[in-house]
Amino acid sequence: MAQNLSRRRFLFLGSAGLAGGIASVQGSTNPTLRFLRERAAELAKPCCQTRHIPTPATWNNNKITASLLGHATVLINFEGLNIITDPVLFPRIGAHSIFGTFGPIRRQACAVQPAALPKIDLVLLSHAHLDHFDMRSLNALKGSVHAVTARNTSDLLAETRIRKSTELGWGDKTIVKTANGDAEVSAFEVKHWGARWRHDTQRGYNGYIVSRNGKKIIFGGDTALTDTFKGIRGKQAYEFACMPIGAYNPFIWSHCNPEQALQMANDAGAKHVLPMHFYTFRFGRELSTEPIERLETALKGEQQRLGWREAGETFVLNA
Repeated sequence: MAQNLSRRRFLFLGSAGLAGGIASVQGSTNPTLRFLRERAAELAKPCCQTRHIPTPATWNNNKITASLLGHATVLINFEGLNIITDPVLFPRIGAHSIFGTFGPIRRQACAVQPAALPKIDLVLLSHAHLDHFDMRSLNALKGSVHAVTARNTSDLLAETRIRKSTELGWGDKTIVKTANGDAEVSAFEVKHWGARWRHDTQRGYNGYIVSRNGKKIIFGGDTALTDTFKGIRGKQAYEFACMPIGAYNPFIWSHCNPEQALQMANDAGAKHVLPMHFYTFRFGRELSTEPIERLETALKGEQQRLGWREAGETFVLNA
């Protein structure tokens, strides 16, 4: 067994044991010991489960089916082609170290455990922020995965098992060929930024259009209000747009509010709105239920356009 333990795993386990030993010291006023004790306590803190559990193994390969797994992670079966967006599958996101991951903890667990995910054909990565481009989650994906990323971000995939990738700038497109068929992916401009670290300003950020079998869908990535969704409108309506609706208070310059998300989906010509980027993490100051409630109000008499209200629910395109 010891021979199969990688150096990285050994360091993590050793560090975790050390942190646990330090955390067991009671009553210490040392700031370093207190910090490690708090981090160890957070590692043991459970996040609540979703009320709905998707069952992708039962999804019909002749339809378009999607489920929100949490944050900006959407699992999509596009008529037999398995797509996942900005996968964040584990309880914590942030910087990885030998002590574990340091960063925000989910308030709600991923709706599907990584081991229960189907084999993934295509992963869409909108930008390099730690809550959208998570190395551990990318390494958990099964199958012959092809990643589509924003410009100057594919180098990050060297830390993962993914070996097939395509970088796209705004207006670029590519044909992704998989064992389950092909899809055209094109990138468009959104209003955000792409730095992974403070001075990492050269990295890009995208929204995506995926086209297959005469149908089109939108993954809006992360964006504030912008007119660029008008530019992707065509004669054919999009089946749905996955749109971010949270973390706008006070970050409205980089995240749209629910009314703006709906406006951009309408600008593009989307039949349905599949909300994301809300509730999973405590990023904004808005109340946890506020984003979805505001979106429902904004839809007025068009409630049938709303794909879901919470993580774990599944949307099936019946047309």
